Amino acid sequence: MNEQTIDNRKRIFTVPNLLTCLRLLMIPLFMWLYLAKQKYAETAAVLLLSGLTDIVDGFIARRFDLVSDLGKALDPVADKLTEFCMLLCLLSRFDVLRLLAVLMVAKELVCGAATLAAIKKTGEVLSAEWHGKLCTCLLYLTIVLHILWIDIPFQVSFVLTAVTFVCLVLSMVLYLWRSIRLLLGKPV
Repeated sequence: MNEQTIDNRKRIFTVPNLLTCLRLLMIPLFMWLYLAKQKYAETAAVLLLSGLTDIVDGFIARRFDLVSDLGKALDPVADKLTEFCMLLCLLSRFDVLRLLAVLMVAKELVCGAATLAAIKKTGEVLSAEWHGKLCTCLLYLTIVLHILWIDIPFQVSFVLTAVTFVCLVLSMVLYLWRSIRLLLGKPV
């Protein structure tokens, strides 16, 4: 790791971090559009814009060596808050999504505690892995389809929820495994 990379890891005001903050600011907007205004197409557009900024901030961070410890910590928080708040909104119409909301909370509490313990021991903040990104994509797909497909058949809703649920469980197990290996001093 060169000196420039070490300096960038400690930076706070970077374009990727500002994009992450923008995503956080979009949460009240899409909640208001969905719950108060019932403007589902606009809600989906804001949510998709939020997802796009997530992709762009990751690309910029890696491409221009602007990956920072703050970004590695804040980005998943913005992801999870966005996903969880949208699931809460959707619970007003789709009770089956309660399973995802409960699992998300459990996953984040358990994995968050394990990750914090690993960070405390190693001092290293690790990036998201493929399975976490897959879960994010599946959650966005499930959420956007439930927003836009007003009369989504229960069977379709159930299958989307079940597939996303399984992915979340797999991701939870893999993130826990990574944290346990770090805590035991083994390479990841």
